[in-house]
Amino acid sequence: MSAKSHSLVMLQRDFRHVARNPTSVFNAVLMPVIMLFMFVYVLGDAFSVGVDYIDYATPGMMLLAICYGLGGTAVAVNADMTKGIINRFKVMDVPRHAVLTGKVVASVLTNVIAIAALVGVAFLLGFSPSAGFVDWLGVIGLVLLLGFATAWLTVALGLASKSPETAAFAAVPLIMLPFFSSAIVPADKMGPGIKQFAQYQPFTPIIEALRGFLNGTPQTSDVLTALAWCFGIALVGYLWASATFKKRA
Repeated sequence: MSAKSHSLVMLQRDFRHVARNPTSVFNAVLMPVIMLFMFVYVLGDAFSVGVDYIDYATPGMMLLAICYGLGGTAVAVNADMTKGIINRFKVMDVPRHAVLTGKVVASVLTNVIAIAALVGVAFLLGFSPSAGFVDWLGVIGLVLLLGFATAWLTVALGLASKSPETAAFAAVPLIMLPFFSSAIVPADKMGPGIKQFAQYQPFTPIIEALRGFLNGTPQTSDVLTALAWCFGIALVGYLWASATFKKRA
């Protein structure tokens, strides 16, 4: 079997496991939609952001949709490792990159489904972006790149953890980071300390880049900073995951 065929088989296996896990589906697809409803209808009137809150919140919710599926990825990777399934793949001469790539691509596909559902609901709630065709391409490209980067980092966390429980806990900081960014409210409205953290953490420039694309006014500095963070996270995750896989498998 060719390397490409191995990768496709691993992808089918991993995506099937995600689809059959109600908790993973809820966290990855339904929870971001629930969060959108909560922030727009329950809390939206409490925030003064200068535009309709649904237009402000949707880019942040898109990033939140990516992060909410990461816990399931980390747990699935660790379960395969601790139960010896990955070692069985190794005995079967399945290439290392096929095992890891299957996890990453399954995570990215889950993100795409989650964001499509989220954006569809956002439009029903009154979301009205000013993005043109090229801007939408920028949104899609940045979302895919971020999903790819965080997937590699999450795979690395899952491989490095000692048990599925610790793997789930290891992904919590990534899930929480959007709440300490400009996803919900502008960073300059936050208190001292958390304001500076929100301004300089990686997710804020990514959200601002998405917001700029959706408004039809992308800022070069935000886009370049977002790309730098995505490539950096992807590189760290890939190198860490490859080294850990080689050591443990």
